[in-house]
Amino acid sequence: MPSGSALRIASINVNGVRAAFRRGMGEWLDGRGVDILAMQEVRASTEDIEDLLGPEWNVLHDAATAKGRAGVAIASRSKASIHRVAIGEEEFDTAGRWLEADYEVDGSVITVVSAYVHSGEADTQKQIDKYSFLDGIERRLPEIVDHNPLAVVVGDLNVGHRTLDIRNWKGNVKRAGFLPDERAYFDRFVGAEGAEDYNSGGGLGWVDVGRRAAGEVDGPYTWWTWRGQAFDKDTGWRIDYQLASPALAERVSGYWVDRAATYEARFSDHTPVVVDYAV
Repeated sequence: MPSGSALRIASINVNGVRAAFRRGMGEWLDGRGVDILAMQEVRASTEDIEDLLGPEWNVLHDAATAKGRAGVAIASRSKASIHRVAIGEEEFDTAGRWLEADYEVDGSVITVVSAYVHSGEADTQKQIDKYSFLDGIERRLPEIVDHNPLAVVVGDLNVGHRTLDIRNWKGNVKRAGFLPDERAYFDRFVGAEGAEDYNSGGGLGWVDVGRRAAGEVDGPYTWWTWRGQAFDKDTGWRIDYQLASPALAERVSGYWVDRAATYEARFSDHTPVVVDYAV
């Protein structure tokens, strides 16, 4: 399955996979050498995804309970050995937001999770649901590593962890996506900003691959509203992640944010995040 000497994993919130393909996602995918493709906010049937991708892809799909909402999928060049869905308490509906799959790659097993965290809305039930889901992630991350030390959680996690992750962070400190309580979850996932062990063993030990690769710079952003000139002025948010387990993080050999060349060339309001892992 790997392309060359690396396993290439791409993640993208497609904002409706059928619309994304109408806008050119297929052309991007054809030329990118992706081995495993994680998608969020699919909003389509499994048959739709399979028809769009073609027979060379094996598709796992967890649809949302409400038709036309959310939905996560993982497509791969070879079949998963096992997959799992759902996270959190049984009474909390997580359908269409969490999909785990194990892939055998050159004698190793890689666990890939496609995750779509709620967008939330401060001081509403939507925000309560978001915190419940983040609680579920916090509980699940250690269990994933216990299951398999080579693991990665990818997707639209809908939180900008640090001020570097949002262009206009001062104007968003009271908005969902940059609330202190949301950002504190990421302190517990990868370590707190400024701590000696941030992104290198801090928190639960997971690694924000994008921040480690980019360094202490603004962005690179992964989401821009369709409205106004946000994309042209690069007024964006970095809310799409690849969070790698410590063992897999040491195998990162390349990281890219595939920002479209122009506003017109975009096929989603998010952009793909692509990482190569030496296997």
